[in-house]
Amino acid sequence: MLPTAHAARSSGILLHPTSLPGRFGIGDLGPEAHRFVDFLAAAGQSLWQVLPLGPTGYGDSPYQSFSAFAGNPLLVSPDALVADGLLAESESPAAPSLADARVDFGAAIASKDALLARVAAGLESAPPAELRAFVEREADWLEPYALFMAIKEERGGAPWFEWPAPLRLAERGALEAARARLAPGVHRQRVAQWLFARQWAALRTHATGRGVAFVGDAPLYVALDSADVWARPELFLLDGDRRPTFVAGVPPDYFSATGQLWGNPLYRWDVMAADGHAWWCARLAAQRRLVDRVRLDHFIGLVRGWQVPAGAADARGGAYAAGPGAALLSDVTRSLGSLALIAEDLGVVTPEVVALRERFGLPGMKVLQFAFDGGDDNPFLPHAHERNAVVYTGTHDNDTTAGWWATAPEATRTRLRRYVGHEVHDPAATLLRLGSASVAADFVAPMQDALGLGTEARMNLPGRAADNWSWRLRAGTLDDALAARLRELAATYDRLPR
Repeated sequence: MLPTAHAARSSGILLHPTSLPGRFGIGDLGPEAHRFVDFLAAAGQSLWQVLPLGPTGYGDSPYQSFSAFAGNPLLVSPDALVADGLLAESESPAAPSLADARVDFGAAIASKDALLARVAAGLESAPPAELRAFVEREADWLEPYALFMAIKEERGGAPWFEWPAPLRLAERGALEAARARLAPGVHRQRVAQWLFARQWAALRTHATGRGVAFVGDAPLYVALDSADVWARPELFLLDGDRRPTFVAGVPPDYFSATGQLWGNPLYRWDVMAADGHAWWCARLAAQRRLVDRVRLDHFIGLVRGWQVPAGAADARGGAYAAGPGAALLSDVTRSLGSLALIAEDLGVVTPEVVALRERFGLPGMKVLQFAFDGGDDNPFLPHAHERNAVVYTGTHDNDTTAGWWATAPEATRTRLRRYVGHEVHDPAATLLRLGSASVAADFVAPMQDALGLGTEARMNLPGRAADNWSWRLRAGTLDDALAARLRELAATYDRLPR
């Protein structure tokens, strides 16, 4: 719900489930996730923020998913499968020798694919009623997704726009033949999604019982190599051969002389508006079944987006095009009753962006690592925050606060020292206190900052092609002393759950 003048204050932690410790080389939705909920409750935290939960593709980025609706099968817990009687303990994969090392996505994919194939095979002849009900209920997105992934597996992982024309263009005869030919693979994909959904539901029920709410994340744009674009090409700016005509990016600015070329296909907003933005309503409804609030990434793209001709070498030749603005948010409000969105309004924020956010009462983001560049009128400085906002020490794209401080210009260091009135010996602890003290209703810190970790724990470096998204907690890190420190901060600044 939207904050009101009397809304309670809260604080929380940003940690993607893949970063949890555990025995299987990647964090999952099993016992460690439930223990993390218990840690948050003991620490006086009421928010657990995660990154997008969809199945990851190239580069393992949760922001480049094969579906805007599906869950990531890598998060399915072998321990939970054993506990639910869906897998014999003898069939559970052996624990890797370095259980708490960084995520090895290649090994995790191979291990989880084999495990899910065994579970699916055991359910093929007599699927349980719960599975059948799930498949029927989620058919609108699940059936195209399951077929998409089965074809992709058959084609050695090739993106759909490199498939033979009958499959690329989703011709009916080719799809019917593929559905018959790949029936076991389609079944495996359905089962994987059912397992993710039931394990997530169990985790969310546990979290709700401990007073912890989930904050999810929805990128504005979807990946080109996704079931969304393949199955619904009429919603995107594509040519007759289903190739993008324009792709998303941002223009040249102080940080990049050539801009950023993201490569995501752009929406045909006029087509989406014609049916009341039904696809967006369905997408956000699916998110709301998973989480309590949704951070909408690149919110400014609802006002205007930078579109670059497909095939351009960089983003300099692009131009701004109008986004859907209030029409989209109005349709979603009518469909869902409330938005429960957080506007990721970082970047070039125009008066129109501010007006749209304020019209719908959406909290924006305040990032403390950005507060000490520039002058005393910097809008990220704590004294400039408004109540209807979420303040962060940093985000998944930032260096950790300790890493940021280690390389910050001396002018930035001087401003922070002057602001807090003393020497800064522990920058992460300093920003945690500033965020907790902010008037903003919600405060979220990445787990790395709660632990005071350095650059070695950075989650993502934008523009780096490899070694992102793989940081993991080490077992035993979340101890009583850390919980007590976080709880004391929450209590001091009136952020304990009520």
